[in-house]
Amino acid sequence: MKELLSVLQKTKADVDFETASNLIDGGILDSFDIIQIISALNEAYDIHIPAAEIIPANFNSAGAMLAMVNRLQDE
Repeated sequence: MKELLSVLQKTKADVDFETASNLIDGGILDSFDIIQIISALNEAYDIHIPAAEIIPANFNSAGAMLAMVNRLQDE
């Protein structure tokens, strides 16, 4: 989780990724932020996040993003 938080903080430093659980639903992140996060996660974890995974549930919290990354790494 620590590595993920580091990647996310580099992408959007003014967001508290550690405690936020409504990043999308609360309007904290916009579509441009999500594109940057997807790019950073793809690069940091050597994965490809397909369009089908780009749903609010996968980006509402750091925990949700980590679960998605782990799932994609296992595929």
